[in-house]
Formats: sequence, C-alpha cells, structure tokens
Amino acid sequence: MNRLILAAALGLGAASAALADPAAGTWKTEPGDTGGYLHVAVAPCGSNVCGTIKTAFDKDGAEQTDYEHKGKRMIWDMQPGGGGSYSGGQIWAPDSNKTYSSKMSLDGNALTVKGCVAGGLICRGQTWKRVN
Repeated sequence: MNRLILAAALGLGAASAALADPAAGTWKTEPGDTGGYLHVAVAPCGSNVCGTIKTAFDKDGAEQTDYEHKGKRMIWDMQPGGGGSYSGGQIWAPDSNKTYSSKMSLDGNALTVKGCVAGGLICRGQTWKRVN
C-alpha cells in the first residue's frame, strides 16, 4: 500500500511539472520613456498564460511602492502554440492605457512581447529579461 501511495505521489508531481509553462516566472520589461521598468509575473491561467504587474521601479532601480497599477493584469488569454510561441491574447500598455491583440515568443531567458493592431500587421513590442 505504501508503494502505491508513493508511486501515485510521484506521478502527480511529474504531471504538475509537465504542466508548468516555460514562460512562467518574473520578467523585467524594457525601460519606458521615463527610464522606469516593471517586473511582470507570468503564470498559467487555466490552459492559457497571463501576466500581472508585480513591482514597479524608477530609472534608478528604486522600487515604487505606490505604483497605481501594481497587481493589475497586463497580459491575458495567451495561448501556447509550441516552440516558445504564444498568440491570441491581449496586452494592456500602461503608458498608453490601451489594450492590444498580443503575441509572445520565448527564447531562453528572453520573452519578446508584442501588441498589435490592424490584424497583426502593425506591432510594437519589447524583449523582456527573466528575473526568476
């Protein structure tokens, strides 16, 4: 009986690890117009991937504890497409307060995130670096 319980526990652990998304983690955005940047926590949300603003920093790297958008969802409904690609989601841009169709691509510790208009013909984006 103990072997059965141990085997079941190991099997559940392996299944959980297999379900972890490779883009999951905390990502540092590129600096904005003022030199400040964000840390965005990316994690599975159902079968998709979402991202929430975790921390904001000023141009000198000092944490901005009073940042008004802390905890706000920035990315949602990103659908994994295999090979490090994601599409079909939305991204909210704090600098413009607008929401765009989005796609992402993962390459090691770099996550390229794009917001697009005109059916994906016009995009602007950033490459984020993995914090953890």
